[in-house]
Amino acid sequence: MEIHPQLLIFAISLIAIFALAALAKVMRLGGDARIADEDEARRLADEVSDGFVAEQVALDPSGCAALLKDAEGRIMLIKRHGNQFAGRILTKDAKAEVATGTIYIDSGERQFGGAHIEHDEASVSLSIWADAINRLGRPEDA
Repeated sequence: MEIHPQLLIFAISLIAIFALAALAKVMRLGGDARIADEDEARRLADEVSDGFVAEQVALDPSGCAALLKDAEGRIMLIKRHGNQFAGRILTKDAKAEVATGTIYIDSGERQFGGAHIEHDEASVSLSIWADAINRLGRPEDA
């Protein structure tokens, strides 16, 4: 019985794909990264900016993003980037708005983008975060 060359190439490619997927699973690559709790969010913030000590944390229940504020009034946005996390200290270019229990944050950096955080607490808390972000860089924050 003769196997068509295209069928043989397809079969070998399919076996190689499954082998690579199995190898990735064994090496624990990929996955679904989540911020488990406020302590992990604080640890991530310290990794982004050495010495950033968060006093307040707003963590998205899904674990995909967090807002953190330190004693100096700096606000950091941490969000999922692939299967890892990236963070930025927000500047005066950042904007935030609250709608139906969710705060939408635009970091002001085109390449970093924005994020949204749902919050279990009252929307008043979200409004306080949005006001703080929208006041960044104003003289009364200095």
